[in-house]
Amino acid sequence: MALKNLFADIPQNFPEEIIEILWETPYFRLVRILSAGQASPPGDWYDQDTHEWVALLSGGARLVLEGDPEPVALKPGDHLLIPARRRHRVEWTDPNEKTVWLGLHFKE
Repeated sequence: MALKNLFADIPQNFPEEIIEILWETPYFRLVRILSAGQASPPGDWYDQDTHEWVALLSGGARLVLEGDPEPVALKPGDHLLIPARRRHRVEWTDPNEKTVWLGLHFKE
């Protein structure tokens, strides 16, 4: 088994958010998400058939969960469980610091 680091191999510039599968089984998928100022396009929502637990490791982000009056601001160390079928979108990610997320997608 090779040692890897979640903060390694982050490109200097990338126009689109990067999602890398770290580990996948029939029961879950663990991903590293890299953002640098990206956000969901206006009117676009994620509507997934799996639960998603996200943890913010570096940078900053704001998520909008449909039906909530205010966006959720995330800073390093924050984590959030988004239930399956809960529509959500990325309103903002820090343009000045790379935002590194972990995302765990799973079914009950």
